[in-house]
Amino acid sequence: MNKNSNPPGGPKRGTPAVFALAAVAALVGFAAVYGTLGRPDNSGLSETPEPSAETAGADTHRKAHGLPAFVYKKTPQPLADVNFVDGTGAPKTLADFRGKTVLLNLWATWCAPCREEMPSLDRLQRELGSDTFEVVALAVDRTGLESARKFLDSIGVTSLALYADPTTRSGSALRAVGMPTTILIDPEGREIGRLPGPAAWDSAEAKALIAGEMRGADL
Repeated sequence: MNKNSNPPGGPKRGTPAVFALAAVAALVGFAAVYGTLGRPDNSGLSETPEPSAETAGADTHRKAHGLPAFVYKKTPQPLADVNFVDGTGAPKTLADFRGKTVLLNLWATWCAPCREEMPSLDRLQRELGSDTFEVVALAVDRTGLESARKFLDSIGVTSLALYADPTTRSGSALRAVGMPTTILIDPEGREIGRLPGPAAWDSAEAKALIAGEMRGADL
């Protein structure tokens, strides 16, 4: 009899390894579900999406120098005219910004990368904000206006207007897969491209990207 063979009815060699692999698989599965579901006040959006957030209809040959995660559309695409409110609670839609180039930033109070990114958006608005360009920072967050206001106050934001969508429907309507997501919109209300995840929006590269699109809109 082979001394290394398993005795009849005894446990098979490798059983602990099988259990270990099963446990790892279960943890990976849980992590995948948690990453998809996100936080309870997020309506299914997760934090800091991968750069390949939306590749359908993307121009993979056109690159934003200095902002490699920015994904251009092959041609500007229509966007859903989502509903939200301003700092006074008055209803707003994206159509209210027609005629301007808009940098729409979708964020939430629970999003740590949003907190890191927001000051750069505030500086961008302070420097470039005008009747032809606006940074629209939209809180897609069920906690509503007051929580969004406290968040912005806590990090010293002074130039960004307050906008919030406590229904969180705008995130799904705009096909955002996580927070933050930033969408560059032309004066006709069409998406030029988007960047999933945080960025230094007051950098020379970001300002050059925006200025280039604004010059194109004037032609």
